[in-house]
Amino acid sequence: MKNILVPTDFSENAFNALQYAIDFYTNEACNFYVLHVKPVINISGDSTYLLSTQNIEQNYTEAVKLQLEQLIKKVNELPTKKAHHQFFSLVDYNHLIDSINHHINEKSIDLVVMGTKGASGLKEVIIGSNTGDVIKKVHCTTLVVPENARFTPIKEVAFPTDFSMFYSIETLLPLLNLIYKTKASLRVLHISKKEVDLDDSQKDNKSLLEDFFAESDLNFHYLTNSKVEDAVQCFVESRDINMIAMVAKNLNYFQQILFHTKVEKISYHTNVPFLVLH
Repeated sequence: MKNILVPTDFSENAFNALQYAIDFYTNEACNFYVLHVKPVINISGDSTYLLSTQNIEQNYTEAVKLQLEQLIKKVNELPTKKAHHQFFSLVDYNHLIDSINHHINEKSIDLVVMGTKGASGLKEVIIGSNTGDVIKKVHCTTLVVPENARFTPIKEVAFPTDFSMFYSIETLLPLLNLIYKTKASLRVLHISKKEVDLDDSQKDNKSLLEDFFAESDLNFHYLTNSKVEDAVQCFVESRDINMIAMVAKNLNYFQQILFHTKVEKISYHTNVPFLVLH
């Protein structure tokens, strides 16, 4: 039984992320926890305005519970709804990251699924500060689903890396499970700004990947491009990639693909879901 946490702000992109997760796990028994978090309100000065429990119930929680009930009713009416999928609503009055981390520990969450907001008229998805915070601060495998992404069978997974870091078995295991579950090909993508040979440490880390995914359809690809994000975009489109995976702790390389001038804003230029490994 998989336990999936799906934070929602009741937007269309959040619902799309939930629908993607349902389709992805169509053949597996799952508990889907749909979470809405109302952030703590800072009024002014040094104090934080905290509502009483009674006021929270009257002014906020009851209304949100009704919205969540309507959302889950909508989900249960989907043609892809399966009997082995169960849905539970969660309402918190807290900081988003604290709430997500609490439920990850309490409910043994296997995957967090977040939707993204689209930039109108552009082929660019801007992942808001909430999703950016989750990627950086929540140590649980996270699936980022762009607003216009629609589930298709996972046949090709891209794994951009610079081979600079050692990846633990615990970190790589969700990716191995994904490859095993979908029988997808894994395309390890090394991108450098100029042609250079791998050093001994990078060669060791590459060998680890070769050993760990030895039973998979594993291929290595090497590209040279001054802009890493452009190279990833080109590779994803040319190979018809269905999902991109990356290890979050490889932050320097991670930032070149996702983070631009402001760390709190992420530019993500594709409609392909992004799996963040921790």
